[in-house]
Amino acid sequence: MPEKLTVDLHPYFRSDRDLDAAVRRTIFRAAKDQVKLVEFIPGKGSGKLRKRVLAMLNQPHLKKLYRSVEADTTNEGRVLVRF
Repeated sequence: MPEKLTVDLHPYFRSDRDLDAAVRRTIFRAAKDQVKLVEFIPGKGSGKLRKRVLAMLNQPHLKKLYRSVEADTTNEGRVLVRF
């Protein structure tokens, strides 16, 4: 059982469908395997990808699976999800 899952979202920035699938797949896997932390890396850029990820994580059916979401204060290109 891994302590942390890390997902680089750069390859998915062009397709909302692929991005949604990657985020859902990771959240469901983390909940099933009882991982404590998931680290999404949308990158720094303009922040659009980060906003899309945060909006997806705010959906009620995903929100009930994790404990908290926080934007990393030391690196604005990371989103941390705690279980």
